[in-house]
Amino acid sequence: MAVLDHDAPPERRSQERSSDLATDLATDQTTGVARDLTSEAEQPIRVEPLLDLEWSRAVEPTGPIGAARRPSQTRRAWIHRAPESQVVNLYEATRAVARDLPAPWWLRALASGRLTSRLGGFAVEDQVSDILIARSGWFYMPWTAPGEDGYWEYLPSDRTTAGRPLIPTTLLFTDRHVGWLDVIAAHADGQPAPIPVAGPAELRTRLTELEETCT
Repeated sequence: MAVLDHDAPPERRSQERSSDLATDLATDQTTGVARDLTSEAEQPIRVEPLLDLEWSRAVEPTGPIGAARRPSQTRRAWIHRAPESQVVNLYEATRAVARDLPAPWWLRALASGRLTSRLGGFAVEDQVSDILIARSGWFYMPWTAPGEDGYWEYLPSDRTTAGRPLIPTTLLFTDRHVGWLDVIAAHADGQPAPIPVAGPAELRTRLTELEETCT
């Protein structure tokens, strides 16, 4: 059996495992052990578990990100540094067999053709970070599952003027529209419809309005 190259990208390691599997099957046929090769040949090799495993490794950060204060400090996975084409190819191959695939907004937008580059997505995240870090009350929340986007919360909105606790106003990155930003107003019961924001420029001009919006 060939030795896997652990420094290779996940997609290549998956191909190496498939090659090893084929070699093992050929070796078994020369052992002289009686087997029903006809029935085995009719059984397809399941690739879904391999792809799921490769994707989980592709989105896993190489170190802790719990102290991150902005998205750029969480870009520590293979999907952030590998060649862009390899990242998209692995994402599309895995998505073909796994419906609920954790993937950041910029990768979903890139695969759909609505975002031109990964760096363009990073630029949106960085511009939003610059706006919100300079503004009192906004905090980045990096505590999501690997592959999922962190989000921003406006903590002063976590209570009404009467002291009733609320889920604070939240800013999310999204591929739902090409402005890439949604704001969920502070609320207690029942999440309100997201408010679309047309990019960092509109966020800057509407920030006071969004901070004061609650249900």
